Amino acid sequence: MLVGTAHVSQESADLVREVIERERPDRVCVELDEQRFKALSERKLWESLDIKQVIKKQQLPTLLVNLLLGSYQKRLGGKLGVMPGTELLEATKVAEELGIPVSLCDRNIRITMLRAWRSMSFWKKNELLASILVGFGKGDELTEEDLRKLRQKDVLTELMNELATAMPGLKRVLIDERDAYLAEKIRQAEGRKIVAVVGAGHVEGMRQALSEGREVDLAPIDRIPKALPVAKWIGWGIPAIILGSLGLIAWTKGGEVAGQNLIYWILANAIPCGIGAILAMAHPLTVLAAVVAAPITSLTPVIGAGYVTAFVQAWVRPPRVRDFQSVSEEIAKLRCWWSNRLLRVFLAFILPSIGSIIGTYVGGYEIVSNLFG
Repeated sequence: MLVGTAHVSQESADLVREVIERERPDRVCVELDEQRFKALSERKLWESLDIKQVIKKQQLPTLLVNLLLGSYQKRLGGKLGVMPGTELLEATKVAEELGIPVSLCDRNIRITMLRAWRSMSFWKKNELLASILVGFGKGDELTEEDLRKLRQKDVLTELMNELATAMPGLKRVLIDERDAYLAEKIRQAEGRKIVAVVGAGHVEGMRQALSEGREVDLAPIDRIPKALPVAKWIGWGIPAIILGSLGLIAWTKGGEVAGQNLIYWILANAIPCGIGAILAMAHPLTVLAAVVAAPITSLTPVIGAGYVTAFVQAWVRPPRVRDFQSVSEEIAKLRCWWSNRLLRVFLAFILPSIGSIIGTYVGGYEIVSNLFG
């Protein structure tokens, strides 16, 4: 039995309890993975997050998108009088009270986010981030009539319909793949009578998958896709062009001219990256790291200047417990990005990264122009 919920509805939480108590199933399946279950059930989970390890694994963009989406849903839940995921936790709570086994059937959230991120083009990624940020700007304008409508309809289904139109690749990963994944996990669950609690937007797709009665091979959709070869060629191609141009300039125009171009490259990268760190109001050591790292990291796709500056910022000004506790509220307020140490780490990543990108194109254009000039 599928129970579709709205994730930010007290009525959904009440319905979940009512259905489980009435049906007394052999097993309860919920639309959660281990990571999301811990995040919902363990309020102090943020306190144990090692931001430096997140940076080392180059997962800052994924964490930022998670925080933005989670903050928006939490704010919406606050306006509706119930926090996101309440009905999922309610399902596990009722099952525990009745001694019913629980299965967490969703795909790992990190795999889902990375598959979604890599399914989008560069421009679609920017469009998604811009849409989220614009949504934050309008978040405080919900009227009582808006809230009344939100309580009466499935917000997630509406959002999914918009995603299907605007970003087919994102809809495929976030919805279609997870419909198939959830349906297969539920099909594999032990017990003759099962109650599955999922978001209402998944119900139709899951019913179709379950009605077909065919097994779904989860392996292809349960792994992080490798970056496209063309991305690697571009990543290594730009440094190769820069270094090759400097070498040809030295050969055809002499070492002095090549040295002048090298100095230009260093300054073109160091200055905007350093300015980015200053705009982030980062620690002086972070600014110094930006200036030193940018000319070097721009010549390798292995690591970007933003990761270096973010790591240094997290090292010299580590986020405090209260920064993690308040991030979901403060991330929606622009001024708080400079006062919250965790958000300052993101600024120390984003702004120097933008500066480094600008420097790479400015410096690269100048060097290539001098080669043919």
